[in-house]
Amino acid sequence: MSNPRSRRNQQGNPVHRCAGATPGMLVTEPTTKEALTEALADFAARGVELVVVDGGDGTVRDVLSAAPAAFGAAMPPIAVIPSGKTNALALDLGIPWDWSASDAQAALAAGRLETRQPVEITGENGTTLRGFLFGASAFVRATDLAQRTHDIGAFGGVAVGLSVLGAVLQTMFAGAGNAWRAGERVRITDMADATTREHDLYLLLGSTLRRLPIGLKPLGRPGEGLNILAVEAPPRLLPLAVPAILAGREGGWLARAGYHHRHDAPHSRLTLPGGFVLDGESYAGGVYEVRAGEPITFVTP
Repeated sequence: MSNPRSRRNQQGNPVHRCAGATPGMLVTEPTTKEALTEALADFAARGVELVVVDGGDGTVRDVLSAAPAAFGAAMPPIAVIPSGKTNALALDLGIPWDWSASDAQAALAAGRLETRQPVEITGENGTTLRGFLFGASAFVRATDLAQRTHDIGAFGGVAVGLSVLGAVLQTMFAGAGNAWRAGERVRITDMADATTREHDLYLLLGSTLRRLPIGLKPLGRPGEGLNILAVEAPPRLLPLAVPAILAGREGGWLARAGYHHRHDAPHSRLTLPGGFVLDGESYAGGVYEVRAGEPITFVTP
């Protein structure tokens, strides 16, 4: 399953295309959500044993969000060919940039498999998205900065680094009433005990990945489930806190200054006035349930 709009596929790099080079492989290039749904239903009807996703993180998000309707609980293993702008999931799984569909088939035959839990986000309309890197408040603005770096030709770790730097500078040199510093009021309800609290948050970031681009460790120690960083607004001691956070420090003076980590975070309902970003895509504000989903099996080198 190839996304012709992914960056490397647009460049015509044959290594990053599924186009019929592997015997016994069904090839499809859906360009709409409806076409993707139909393609996955066809795969399920044919009993496919491996779904190869040739695209970036957004393509993987769209496939994983649509796949349960086709496969139910019997979803086959997924292989990712990193053809997008950032490819955070592929990096976490150790997928090389030149991996191919035939490489994925060989890895499946050899039993080289790993599991990852997706971040599941369900809106009030009942639609569930499944991805791996979630953020709100300043993360939404930082994603806009990342899109601008893509426009000037920066991708992967370079784009991530420039976006982080830009966000920090925007915050440090902004006035007291600036939107970056003010953050947004987020209501959080723990679905287990129905306790609700509200916070003014500069940043909310969550992921189930164990390794992020360019070695950044904002979520602290890697752990199972959904790991969260919540930063109170306005952010304090930013010049000191940013290097410590990105290096994986947590607790202690950081927590006292308003930088809070949570590991294996529980199923929660979030009211997000400014919306959120999941794997590079922005979604409108509203009330959402956020949790770590059931593990998905991925093929790895």
